[in-house]
Amino acid sequence: MSDSSLDQLYAPHLTALMRRADRALAQSSFDALVIHAGRPPLQFLDDQDYPFKVNPQFKAWVPIIDNPRCILVYRPGDRPTVLFYQPNDFWHKPAQLPTAPWTAQVNLIVMDDDSKAAAHWAKLGRVAFMGPEALAPNADPKCLNPKDLMALLDYERAVKTPYELACLRKASELGARGHAAAFAAFNRGGSEYDAHMSYLEACEQREEEMPYNNIVAYNENAAVLHYQHLERSPPSSLRSFLIDAGAQYRGYASDITRTYARSPGRFADLVQAMDRAQLALCSEILAGRDYRDVHLSAHRILGDVMQQVGLTKLPGQAALESGVTSVFFPHGIGHLLGLQVHDVGGVMGEPLGGHERERPKGHPYLRLTRMLEPGVVVTVEPGIYLIDSLLAAARADERRAHIDWAVVEELKPYGGVRIEDNVAATATKPENITRDAFARVAVRKGAAA
Repeated sequence: MSDSSLDQLYAPHLTALMRRADRALAQSSFDALVIHAGRPPLQFLDDQDYPFKVNPQFKAWVPIIDNPRCILVYRPGDRPTVLFYQPNDFWHKPAQLPTAPWTAQVNLIVMDDDSKAAAHWAKLGRVAFMGPEALAPNADPKCLNPKDLMALLDYERAVKTPYELACLRKASELGARGHAAAFAAFNRGGSEYDAHMSYLEACEQREEEMPYNNIVAYNENAAVLHYQHLERSPPSSLRSFLIDAGAQYRGYASDITRTYARSPGRFADLVQAMDRAQLALCSEILAGRDYRDVHLSAHRILGDVMQQVGLTKLPGQAALESGVTSVFFPHGIGHLLGLQVHDVGGVMGEPLGGHERERPKGHPYLRLTRMLEPGVVVTVEPGIYLIDSLLAAARADERRAHIDWAVVEELKPYGGVRIEDNVAATATKPENITRDAFARVAVRKGAAA
């Protein structure tokens, strides 16, 4: 989809947000809404800011993601007003006022001094302020990030508008380009750092623009779920490559993981089996499906995979019931995705957030427990890892009898495998946003060759 086509979806997207806000404001007895984009704090004992990460509630309304101190003001019945921060500053280049087609849907007002911003909502009645509390020092505490109002908005954020789905598709396409470049770096023998830098170049995004820190892990490093380092030199023996990396488009995130084996063998067989299992799980992302059931289905399916490759001796259901699958698959099958990588509202049991939908017993790390609805976008990310601490715990209890420890030792040098796609729930066939993006990138690459 072209940017001009996407811009045509923005007006109905904004209308949908206004309707949600109207309902939430009425139910929580507020007259207007003020959303601050945020501003980065200063680094300790320094005069430099931390990288800026915009308030997700703000970028839901307008795709301004790189200009701190902007403020959105909305009162039901009025067009949203954006106070666009543009100081008279000779130390830094002030942000340029947006001119894209979406700006026709809002009132854009240049603001050179945000200390005077409150005048724009002083006569709007009871105003709810959403953003860092330090940026509203004089506000009534009951009006700062009011729990009921935020719960109503967070709950509805799970269902994406057509504009948001289009942005998520574009974010996945950027991520697919980055993944292809990182894999090429791995194939030519580059280091983790080389693969990471190739990823950024292909995405044409700076590191601080990434929706999360890229996980670029070779060999044993792939056993660390949130591996945070980048080795500058390649290992003497390249065996495996796990990359968990996304991209952003207009503030919406992709979250994609792929794993590769350097050579044929048991680990390569495991990667292929995991890919098939992951696709089977993606097919379960349907409206009306309880995501907790998808998680338990993942344990059964992965239990069968573990038995097939020789890691364990029990079939899937028995491996799940005995806790053996959790030795190798300790995290949740996925989470909500959108304005944030781990989007809010994943365990809310109702719009007001009065209770949480419980996680399955023995599965404390699942981030999403809601029923799926059309337009909900989730990640599906099964994994099998050889993690020393979890293996040591299994050796010390009855699970040791159900694990083939010789195969464990054979696979440990490879770290682990994870495959992750971003999938939109529908009433019929799920939309695999990630696989579609990889296909488009491959076609364009082939056409350019």
